[in-house]
Amino acid sequence: MNRNRVLALLAMLALALTLNTVVAQDAEGPTLRYFSWEPAQTDTFEREQELLDICGADGGYTVDLESLGTPDYFERISALAAADDLPDVFGVGSGTIDEWAEAGLLLDITEYIERDIVPIQDQYFSGPFELARFPKPDGPYYAFPYAVIHTVLWYNMDAFDAAGLEYPSEEGWTWDEFLAAAEALTIDENEDGLIDQYGFWMWRGRYAQTEGWIYQNNGDILNDSSTRFAPDENAIEALEFLASLVLEHEVAPPPSEFEGLRMQDVVPLGLAAMFVDGNWQMDNFRAQHAANPDAAFRFAAAPIPRGPQWEADTIFAWADMFGIAADTEYPDEAWHLVNCITGPTRTLEYQFAGKIPVYRPTAEDEAWLELDQLPPNKQFLLDWANNPSQASFTPSWGEWRGYTNGEGLEGQFWAVQEGDITLAQALEALDESANEVLSRVFPEE
Repeated sequence: MNRNRVLALLAMLALALTLNTVVAQDAEGPTLRYFSWEPAQTDTFEREQELLDICGADGGYTVDLESLGTPDYFERISALAAADDLPDVFGVGSGTIDEWAEAGLLLDITEYIERDIVPIQDQYFSGPFELARFPKPDGPYYAFPYAVIHTVLWYNMDAFDAAGLEYPSEEGWTWDEFLAAAEALTIDENEDGLIDQYGFWMWRGRYAQTEGWIYQNNGDILNDSSTRFAPDENAIEALEFLASLVLEHEVAPPPSEFEGLRMQDVVPLGLAAMFVDGNWQMDNFRAQHAANPDAAFRFAAAPIPRGPQWEADTIFAWADMFGIAADTEYPDEAWHLVNCITGPTRTLEYQFAGKIPVYRPTAEDEAWLELDQLPPNKQFLLDWANNPSQASFTPSWGEWRGYTNGEGLEGQFWAVQEGDITLAQALEALDESANEVLSRVFPEE
């Protein structure tokens, strides 16, 4: 065999190997990057990756999962956006969608939704989809909701039993009824001057623990156009009541008293009997109960108490969503993934405990109620979600609200709870600082 023929055969062999490699890569499909806060916060990496693998096998792609808890997650997204390195699919909060859509980070998915979701829209709760638009109320869709989130009053049933108290009514408590229970549940067991169990626990001025009280007093912290921080009289009354629980009635501790503890662990540890926060806390409470089955901590949920100005139950509610990077190389595959992980493929075993699936057949399936697990009244979480809702989200919400930096309204109200400043001083400072942020977003006001 002459030298030229050998070289030709080697060239043909190299070409064949190259073609085989390309075909194999095409057969595997692209690799999508998926970034969410959920697995990190709920310790469900393996379960979530299993779901992603199912979706990828159906859609002809693979998925790399990355997760980071909030609020660090949002700072990480900002850094990735600055580096032009956004994941293909990532979690979007109701407090960030407007800002991210306006900045051009999110793909307009209206066409996909109209093609695949509108024909079966009766299978989805419709309200959360309005939060996925920008600009609101009828702009394009820039995200797809997967769960309804709202805040409730969580309480320790064993603490109520020990005090001989009836459980909070699902028909609604007044502030006076709540305060009477909180006083009875605040206990100094050995009369040493140190409280062993508080009736209530509130961490700083956290959004999920504050706004619900304001809305249940027919108040708001924003003006009618949601462009300025302008708490009305009813909102101020609610903030005064919350501050009084620490400073006057002493049924709740200043946040610094439990410094070093995770806020969500105070009630399971028996240090307080009641706590307002999101429905997602169910997952943490179950984990705490499982880890300490002999502890006196059986938990349930109830409505946030009604203030003197209450007219109708109004809940603090929002949606957790998934978005697609505007510059993704694989928009069709990314949409397939989003559609897959928000619909019937995300069956009960892949749900995030406590959060209400936007896909109605899953949420309305009796199996979702998990009657053999705590809380015994999980149906209440679904019923509570049917009430009218309000929210305080705006562009740059994390900055003026203090979610991302611990300052803003959260930090100011924390200082009030510690007795460092008065509520009037906090509101005066916020009128300047919060509205400085909002005036950058809405300069026309």
